[in-house]
Amino acid sequence: MSITERIQRDIRRAMKERDRARLGALRMINAALENARIEAGKPLSEEEELAVLRRQLKQREESARAFREGGRPERAEAEEAEAEVVRGYLPEPLSGEEMSRLVEQAIRETGATGMKDMGAVMGRAMQLAGGRAEGQELATLVRQRLQ
Repeated sequence: MSITERIQRDIRRAMKERDRARLGALRMINAALENARIEAGKPLSEEEELAVLRRQLKQREESARAFREGGRPERAEAEEAEAEVVRGYLPEPLSGEEMSRLVEQAIRETGATGMKDMGAVMGRAMQLAGGRAEGQELATLVRQRLQ
C-alpha cells in the first residue's frame, strides 16, 4: 500500500472518529501529495512521496519555531501536532551512530581523500541513508570526517 493510499485510508478513519485535528493534518498532507502528483504528471514513486512528506515536515517545524518566537504558542502547538502526524508516515530516522557508520562506508566506497570529494561522498551517503537522514546532518558529519 502506497503512502498516499495509507493517508486516504486514515482520512476516512479520522472522519469516522470525528478527529478534526488529525483530519486537518491528513488533508494537508494529501493535498501536498496530490499537488506533487499533478506537477509531475504521473503517479509518485515512494521516494517522491517521502520527499514531499519531508518538505511538509520541515515547513511545519519552521512554522512552529516562527510562531513560538513570535509569541503565539497556541499556533506553534498546532504546527507541532501536524508535524507529528507527518512523522508517522516517514521511516524511522537513523541514529547518530548509524549515520557515522554510513558516512564511513560512503567515504570508503568513493575513495574520498579530502574536501574536494565531498559531493561524491554526500551523494553516496544520501543514497545509503534512503531518506532516513537529513542532508544537513550528513553534511556536517562528512565535513568533520574529510577535514
